[in-house]
Amino acid sequence: MALYMKAAEILEKAERKQAALKTLVYDSKFANIKQLFALVCETQKFSSILQEIIESTRLLKLTRLKMPLAKVLVYDLLMGQGLKCGGSWKALMMKHRSRLQAELARMKVKQKVSRNEDLLPANLQQPAGDQLPRYVRVNTLKTTVEDAVDYLKRDGFSYLGQACRLEDLSLKDRHFVRDLHLPELLVFSPKTDFHDHFLYKAGHIILQDKASCLPAFLLNPPPGSQVIDACAAPGNKTSHLAAVMKNRGRLFAFDLDAKRLATMSTLLLRAGVTCQQLANQDFLKVDPDGLQYKDVEFILLDPSCSGSGMVCLRDDSPADQEKEKARLSSLASFQLRCLNHGLRFPGLKRLVYSTCSVHRQENEDVVAACLQQNPGFRLVSLLAQWPERGLDPLPQCLRADPTKTRTHGFFVALLEKHSEDGKQEAAVQISEQEEATPCSPPESENKPAASEDESEASEVEETATPAGQTDVPPSKKRRRKRKRKKKKKNTATAE
Repeated sequence: MALYMKAAEILEKAERKQAALKTLVYDSKFANIKQLFALVCETQKFSSILQEIIESTRLLKLTRLKMPLAKVLVYDLLMGQGLKCGGSWKALMMKHRSRLQAELARMKVKQKVSRNEDLLPANLQQPAGDQLPRYVRVNTLKTTVEDAVDYLKRDGFSYLGQACRLEDLSLKDRHFVRDLHLPELLVFSPKTDFHDHFLYKAGHIILQDKASCLPAFLLNPPPGSQVIDACAAPGNKTSHLAAVMKNRGRLFAFDLDAKRLATMSTLLLRAGVTCQQLANQDFLKVDPDGLQYKDVEFILLDPSCSGSGMVCLRDDSPADQEKEKARLSSLASFQLRCLNHGLRFPGLKRLVYSTCSVHRQENEDVVAACLQQNPGFRLVSLLAQWPERGLDPLPQCLRADPTKTRTHGFFVALLEKHSEDGKQEAAVQISEQEEATPCSPPESENKPAASEDESEASEVEETATPAGQTDVPPSKKRRRKRKRKKKKKNTATAE
């Protein structure tokens, strides 16, 4: 029964907008996070339908249950894999099962549908063919892509090679491919489960959505560099950064939540990360001029957001528009403060900003405002072959969504420090060098000063040969020159 009590608690907090659903699940410290996450996500997705069934059957009045707990129990009873509890709770729900099933059947008849999913609003329906693939990032701190592929093939999976187009990511059964954009990402069919697989438990693979892999991949800090992961927990992006850095250098990781940071420490240990320096600290209170951060050149900033891009976390239930507008405004303000703060680090070269939000207010609007306030930075155009771009006027950024990129909804921008004056000066210097330096330098620049005889010989050699005459060898020309000088001398003596 602990599963249902915890799921009900999280749903209630999510409905009050206390935090993002995913955050609440991970903060719960529940023994089986995967099971809890799946139950909460699916219950929230069918929330409006479950509420209608509960209200129509007067379940709350008959059982004295509260709505959040009733929802998770009814979901598992009618739409899930059956109740996972026993005793009086199960007996209570089984007593009302026939009435609940009858109400669900009545709703399907009324809407002329046969599947539970067809009862959902159109924007929440996800046909089986459109389910997101299972993405697996190979942890190169512990293995190679080739070794991971070989192991999986021996384990009964069928490797189809490198994907060349988006359609190649539509996989079935135990088939898998290598991603067409990210070389260390393997792609499997949607229902593939690796939570009990050896490679996962040993930290050789990380279960991470493709869109979530973009920030570290695009920031691309070289080995030996100093990097900050500003809002690090739960740690998948941090472990990815460490892999890109080959565990060399220093990786500062900040998070305000001590529980999330503890969970992250366990994840990094399993992944073999050794270059990290974790701090239970608010990134906004980190001093950019602190001596320990003077060599920081790269920052990954993935701040708290609405989570509206996460497929399983979308909340399309009727909401107070004014409250939602105020919430997004508050989030955008926080995100802009984080972004401006990150750009204050004196040695910074590049900063990647990402959210799992689909709202322009949290994405392009935040980046545009930041660029206006920080003219020393500019956007870098990312992955020309990526199908979904940032909204105008920021096409340099990337967006992701389930339909066009087969990922969760996501946004990524890469900001780079630049100096217009410095660039112009460098360009002028290069231009001047190109104009002043011929392809082959003059011989006078490469040889010592010639003797008088050599200079005269050069003058003779450089004189053009009249048309129709053959070239005279240099040695013969010098002998003629000496004879002419001797003849002149003799004539002068005779006179």
